[in-house]
Amino acid sequence: MTHARAPLSIAFLSIAMSLGLSACGDDEPAAAPPSAPLTSTPVVPTAMTRDFVVDSASSNVEFRMQAPLESIRGHVPGAAEGRFTVDLANLANSRGVMRVDLDRLEVFQQKREAAGAELGEETKNETQNEHLRAWLEIGEDAPPDVRETNRWAELSIVTLDALSESNVLAMTGATRTVQARVRGSLRVHGRAAPKSARVELTFAFEGNEPTSVRIRTLEPFLIGLDEFDVRPRTAFGRLARQTLAALGEKVAEAAPITIDATANVEPAPAAAAP
Repeated sequence: MTHARAPLSIAFLSIAMSLGLSACGDDEPAAAPPSAPLTSTPVVPTAMTRDFVVDSASSNVEFRMQAPLESIRGHVPGAAEGRFTVDLANLANSRGVMRVDLDRLEVFQQKREAAGAELGEETKNETQNEHLRAWLEIGEDAPPDVRETNRWAELSIVTLDALSESNVLAMTGATRTVQARVRGSLRVHGRAAPKSARVELTFAFEGNEPTSVRIRTLEPFLIGLDEFDVRPRTAFGRLARQTLAALGEKVAEAAPITIDATANVEPAPAAAAP
């Protein structure tokens, strides 16, 4: 199967940054404590399970945040990694974790002169990207341990349901497509929240053996900036006086994240020599 670039728009989402954030800072504590890194529930291996590893180079995560005066687009190409254990005979029994390196996130902006006017040309503004890192607390002024925690957006898959087909092995053809709803936990800026989205899984087969699966969101994961404590900051640990509500015409309150990534079957370990 040809690897496809993904529009995987996973919260970093918070990238909702408006270009011209200028505010004086107050020392204030974070709104919520960080959560532990995410893990997935192990799947008992059987003759029907296969392990898949995300092909980072062909992955892409994107989001587009629409506000009355600005449209913010963020993308993180080639920065997803992860592993899934897929039960080919019962997809509902599949689990896995994917994470995206937000250090590689870039945001672009389009402006309107007034609400309802046409959007202008898309541009990249380095100041806006610096603001993004301050909001996510992954800038150079963040302590190394905090920066390492916050640079990763993680999605843990708890279950697949609403499946159009549950047994991929009962299907035929070199390409086998299934629609499902992914339910799990999304961790951004060190905070986790339950999320779900409709996805399309396209398996590539050689004979009756899978070689890869493409995961593509059919609807986005919706990431609220407040729920992940992503807010205006002037520096590490310093919240800006200007709040998200005050920026309402320039910054949307949520980022719809889309994913498009391919994971390849991990080869079985070679048998030990006698």
